[in-house]
Amino acid sequence: MQNTTNMKVFFSIIGLLIVGSIAGFMIQSKASSTPSIPGKFDTFAQCLKDQGATFYGAFWCPHCKAQKELFGDSVKLLNYVECSLPDASGQTQNCKDKKIEGYPTWEFKDGSRLNQSTLEELATKTSCVLPK
Repeated sequence: MQNTTNMKVFFSIIGLLIVGSIAGFMIQSKASSTPSIPGKFDTFAQCLKDQGATFYGAFWCPHCKAQKELFGDSVKLLNYVECSLPDASGQTQNCKDKKIEGYPTWEFKDGSRLNQSTLEELATKTSCVLPK
């Protein structure tokens, strides 16, 4: 009698594991097949990157945060360089070597720089088309 009960428990556990695995696979499959919705400024941000524009900033900088917010979800496409050390105690060596003195700083392939900029200024500087 006890052997039959043990077998029922064993097969119940195996069944639950199989059902859980199938459900997990289906959820993962659906999540990976969901297309990402492009941001309004995706093409513009990609163009800035393609034109060699680099955005230097710091995570603690309110002006950098405001600059990033202009791009919305498209910010992920920018060539962004974090200049702050994780504890905000100083600047990364890369930014020291580039002589980045303020945030945000945009550097362009011709070596010129702009500080906190409007999207219009960035479009003019790079010839990238700003969406309406």
